[in-house]
Amino acid sequence: MQDFIKIHDKDNVVVALRAIKAGEKLMVPVGEGTAFAEADQGTGRAEVLAGAGRALAGAGEGIAAGPETSAGVGAVSAKAGGKSGAQSMQMREPEGDKGAISPPVQRDGEDEGAIGLQAQGTEGTEGIIGLSARKPEGGRQFREITAMEEIPAGHKMAICDIPEGGQVIKYGYRIGIAREAVKTGAWVHTHNLKTALGELLDYTYEPVFIQGKIAAGKEEGSAGTPEAERGQKVYAEREESVRFMGFQRPDGSVGVRNEIWIIPTVGCVNNVAGSIARQANAFLKGTVEEVIAFPHPYGCSQMGEDQEDTRKILADLVNHPNAGGVLVLGLGCENSNIEVLKPYIGGYDERRVKFLTAQECEDEVAEALALIRELIDYASSFERESVSASRLVIGMKCGGSDGLSGITANPLVGRFSDRLIAEGGTTILTEVPEMFGAETILMNRCENEALFHQTVDLINDFKRYFKRHDQTIYENPSPGNKKGGISTLEDKSLGCTQKSGSAPVRGVLAYGERVQNHGLNLLSAPGNDLVASTALAAAGAQIILFTTGRGTPFAAPVPTVKISTNSGLAGRKSNWIDFNAGELAEDKRLEEEAERLFAYVMEVAGGRKVCSEVAGYHDMAIFKQGVTL
Repeated sequence: MQDFIKIHDKDNVVVALRAIKAGEKLMVPVGEGTAFAEADQGTGRAEVLAGAGRALAGAGEGIAAGPETSAGVGAVSAKAGGKSGAQSMQMREPEGDKGAISPPVQRDGEDEGAIGLQAQGTEGTEGIIGLSARKPEGGRQFREITAMEEIPAGHKMAICDIPEGGQVIKYGYRIGIAREAVKTGAWVHTHNLKTALGELLDYTYEPVFIQGKIAAGKEEGSAGTPEAERGQKVYAEREESVRFMGFQRPDGSVGVRNEIWIIPTVGCVNNVAGSIARQANAFLKGTVEEVIAFPHPYGCSQMGEDQEDTRKILADLVNHPNAGGVLVLGLGCENSNIEVLKPYIGGYDERRVKFLTAQECEDEVAEALALIRELIDYASSFERESVSASRLVIGMKCGGSDGLSGITANPLVGRFSDRLIAEGGTTILTEVPEMFGAETILMNRCENEALFHQTVDLINDFKRYFKRHDQTIYENPSPGNKKGGISTLEDKSLGCTQKSGSAPVRGVLAYGERVQNHGLNLLSAPGNDLVASTALAAAGAQIILFTTGRGTPFAAPVPTVKISTNSGLAGRKSNWIDFNAGELAEDKRLEEEAERLFAYVMEVAGGRKVCSEVAGYHDMAIFKQGVTL
């Protein structure tokens, strides 16, 4: 395992992969294009690995995972199998303190400052760089740095002097401003680093990825940007799709589970719903896997938007294809009673959806159990059958993030997202407050200007929500995030948004809205784990990929795959963690681990239980913004 990693060529900090003691002497690459690289003939992005200081360079395409940040330098040269190509990427300096992170601008051709480095252990290959703490070889420029103080694992160390007010660069982007002068070898964290972000911003659409169209600044008939070329190559649906064993529903939807769900319309019947579910599990048969109640505290004493959101989320869950049958359990006198809820549900199959109002029953439990028996009889008629992976909708969320989240687990999920979209599938990214500081990266990947404006509204509407409640927009990250090495919201967001991979944004969803477009979608929801994960399920996700550096046992209404950012967590909490991305910080390759994760998710889609399911955990939460009566 390496001591630390320099994520991007332009960074002026490195991330410790183990606790560094004060006084330790470390060999650190300086300048641009130093350290070791390994070429990968994968999807064409140069992915920086935390493992063995590798950076994956796309064969023959030279597309960097992160943008280069200086004009005239930072061009990447990649060669494999006799092919070669080079692109330079430049990031504009932010203007003043406005807070928007400027997007990269691609340029064709090879600058005079293009960097071509021999990859260690890979003959005849060149690419951009990760970091190894080994002694310098072959004339590479290294510098010995002495750690001025203890640097906890996952935290940052300065590799050059940073003046007071100077930019701290990680991922190739600014993650904040130095509160004071920071010396080489110093620990960089909340005590000497502050956010540089502003509040409501004006944005300009500067697309860097337009699939199937010419890219900005290109003549008709030209090759377009590397991203456009890659989009045509990677994101076209394949003739022979990967398949999994799922449940085809009569309405054309596909489920990855065949469960019976009990949806209370109001919190007053939560305990009744739980009692019904416990007793009804004795009736399971055939392919029916479990009877599950989803308690929540709402459905009454709500007003306006909150009341509407509750109804939308409940209706979305009623219509979810992972439920082979649904009992909607009402009290009778609540605002969101069954008759009010039915229009939100829309057309439904009476064999699949049953309704029961407790105040109208002599024994609501007995009557509910009779209805559940009918639902089980109906749902047991479904069998798993071969289904294209293009039918999968996967939600992406992180929580309890640490300093390795943006290095291991989140890039891994991003690569998974790209892979699924290549199969014609769909992914959804949410937790809007954790896009603040990296929003322009997503905005400029919007497929068209209309989507760009929807994304601007997505961001600014959430900022207005904070301001309405007189809260600081950038009061983030959490105590656990900080303990794990995340210092500012920019630091957190630039790691968080890596889950989106490199696909174009093809849909922007309001809270409670169901996904319509294949490909990458952005969903309005807060960062709260339970609220955001429930929103992903309500939007149509059959599975959620949840990355974590601190660990959490919670579950969503749908299978929730917990992906650890570090091996220590995976070892300590094997009852929580389903997949360990921490091995990327040891000796594993990103492309190989992405394929392993993809195969694992196909198994989960085909019926393999994740840890939270084995434990019997099922949670839901609804976003509340306003007054409670």
